[in-house]
Amino acid sequence: MEKLCAAIGFTKEMIESLLTKKEAIRCNGRIYSEEHRRKFDIKNDVFKVERSPTNDSKLVLTINRQPIGDWFKEQWENFRRGLRQSTEEPRKRLPSS
Repeated sequence: MEKLCAAIGFTKEMIESLLTKKEAIRCNGRIYSEEHRRKFDIKNDVFKVERSPTNDSKLVLTINRQPIGDWFKEQWENFRRGLRQSTEEPRKRLPSS
């Protein structure tokens, strides 16, 4: 869990709050996804270490109560959707007068 927090860009103080003090932290900025090899913007988002919804003996890092892996996938899909729309728009032809 500590490695994941460091990989996404949390400071030692933030990691200590999450793991040692078991506090939720509210953040702004950008976090890095190793899986998607890019940074995603966060604005006033809440991070917390919670029990896994599928396995009570495991812990999971959540962002706004959503497992971070799911959140990254959702952001990646939004990013890809935005790219597709921006590349499709120039192909549309204007009606001739």
